[in-house]
Amino acid sequence: MRLLLVEDTEDLAQSVLRFLRAEGHAVDHAPDAATAEEAMAMADYACVILDLGLPDASGLDLLRQWRRAGNRTPVLIATARDQISDRIAGLDAGADDYVVKPFDLRELSARIRAHARRGQGLPETRIAVAGLEVDRAAARLWKAGAEIRLTAREWALFDALLGARGRVLAKAALEEALGSFDAAIEGNAVEVYVSRLRTKLGPEVIETRRGLGYVLP
Repeated sequence: MRLLLVEDTEDLAQSVLRFLRAEGHAVDHAPDAATAEEAMAMADYACVILDLGLPDASGLDLLRQWRRAGNRTPVLIATARDQISDRIAGLDAGADDYVVKPFDLRELSARIRAHARRGQGLPETRIAVAGLEVDRAAARLWKAGAEIRLTAREWALFDALLGARGRVLAKAALEEALGSFDAAIEGNAVEVYVSRLRTKLGPEVIETRRGLGYVLP
């Protein structure tokens, strides 16, 4: 999934980035509200992790601005503000969830996955598709009862197709699933990872729609 982390505390941001990227997510980092606004204008995100105490603006004001503009991207507030009034204000501003620092990175990841699934209209975690059994929460899949291991980027591309299953995803959308602003990818990366997935999962699992992109039927 393509995620946006809006967090100005550098050591915390790096810990979250390392953890989520190791799980196969493409994560962009915005240390302030201005960078977050630029990122939201440039990419479509499955979920935003938003700190409230940003150096150049209030995270709540930023969230309200997004919602007024009609942006429905799931937003998970991650902040040190732990008063009930703070939680209520965050949820009323349009947040989908609220976690208090310090938080467990595994729980944060699980909450992100849950909100991203709901944002895609796919709340279930266990899915049978194209002859595969998939556990999106655990990032695992099986074919004919045998588990198939995917690398982080292979999973990122497959999960993007899974979230849009039945709809064609253009190459640009899949490039977003593979990369982040500070992790450039090669121009033929999508073709390379589609080929690897077909080798592992079967040539019929991912269809090419020439001139349009790729689709998981």
